[in-house]
Amino acid sequence: MVQQGKRILSYFGTVVLVCLVALQPMSHGQSGPGAPIAQGTRWQTQYYITDSNEPGPDVMIIGGVHGNEQAGARAAEHIRHWKITNGRLVVLPRANVPALNANKRSMPDLPKERSNLNRNFPKNDTDQPKCTLSKAIWDLVRSEEPDWLLDLHEGADFTQVNSDSVGSSIIAAEMPEVGDHARRMLRVLNETVEDANKKFVLKGPPTRGSLARAAADRLNTKTMILETTMKDQRISRRTRQHRIMVHCFLSSLGMVGSDMDVLVGDDKSDDAIRVAIYDAGGVGIKGPRNLEQDLRGIENVVVRRVGVPEISGGALDQFDVVVAPGGSASKQALALGGDGRGAIVEFVRNGGGYAGFCAGAYLASNNYTWSLKIVDAQVIDRKHWKRGAGQVKIELTGQGRAILYDRPGLIGIRYANGPILAPALDPNIPDFEALAHFRTEIAKNGAPEGVMIDTPAIITGRFGKGRVFCSSPHPESTKGLEPLVRRAIQWAAGR
Repeated sequence: MVQQGKRILSYFGTVVLVCLVALQPMSHGQSGPGAPIAQGTRWQTQYYITDSNEPGPDVMIIGGVHGNEQAGARAAEHIRHWKITNGRLVVLPRANVPALNANKRSMPDLPKERSNLNRNFPKNDTDQPKCTLSKAIWDLVRSEEPDWLLDLHEGADFTQVNSDSVGSSIIAAEMPEVGDHARRMLRVLNETVEDANKKFVLKGPPTRGSLARAAADRLNTKTMILETTMKDQRISRRTRQHRIMVHCFLSSLGMVGSDMDVLVGDDKSDDAIRVAIYDAGGVGIKGPRNLEQDLRGIENVVVRRVGVPEISGGALDQFDVVVAPGGSASKQALALGGDGRGAIVEFVRNGGGYAGFCAGAYLASNNYTWSLKIVDAQVIDRKHWKRGAGQVKIELTGQGRAILYDRPGLIGIRYANGPILAPALDPNIPDFEALAHFRTEIAKNGAPEGVMIDTPAIITGRFGKGRVFCSSPHPESTKGLEPLVRRAIQWAAGR
């Protein structure tokens, strides 16, 4: 009853909805949404409650306070799907939605003195939150009365390299137990960090005006700020570092019943398409970002960026499609290693979808020692793979127009050293089908002319129970071809 009593507090006129959420029975470790905070304003955002229905600590996780610190928001979104064996977990994944959407640290359209959300919380007993959103978050924390609060942030640089930044650190409140937990989290996380200068260190206390400092000083909540580092690190890596720290912490409390690489919910009754975008070695910076933007146009889609540990560890089983973006296929293959490549092959063989763009098409092909060999296509004129970049024209086949984009005639599309494909004649793999052909070409750096024209630009194939889509050019970085990308992913997912 004490736990329910915490939730039956009124704020922003949502008392009825909060009570209904609180009194609604949950199965063991089930997550459900609480009432939105800052409801009816542009700052409105959603929090989630996972109640084990067993005695234990109350823990709150917050991500996305600063809009350019995307990994914390992503990690919190993953964590809210974890199963909890005792106590309660309250997760606010996207605290500062307008700033996250703008990828800006500060709150848009507020005066400079109030634009840093993490300086807008009470500094003393008489101080009040300084803006609508900080008030809503502060009211949520006060109503939930968590025993622990972990705020997920990112620094610009590694603190051991640049002392002006707090990146790669845990900033702990000066309270009993907090330092012990932080040091345990550091030991576990630093086992995954090879460079001594990039290892995480303990700092503290949180700065005045921050949520962590206010909750510790005003509410006696045990708090930590977890800081990853944005510099020269993929979002997938930083997001996983947050998950490692939080998983270690919850494990030490005996609360967590999920693996740290649970990224989505296990209830597929929503019929959402679950897409994993490979975002690690060999991938260009823009590809994953462009794909995420395009896929937002699918009405019901869940997109996660994944790295080698997630793929090798079996996390693809949570998804319908894995996407390999542009970059360097050989470097992608090297980073994935035998285990990662094998995991993708088995995922597709067992019914998963694969979508490869440029480098991802090379990776899927049949005739490199490092390729996945999941489509009956070989790369020809391999000597002249670096043919150049620029606009080319493609033409969709009838089947291409039916599956991808009902547009006749020539279509301009970006090309950047994509593979020139031909049948591999592998008796163990069904023949591919061309959905588009090149009608113009790029032949720079000594590449012979005439080789590229009329070869397949976009193909589909089957491998085991799964579907394979490969595009030599880049529809995901060509304005106007967003529908083609979305339909490709839907086709690969069997939708």
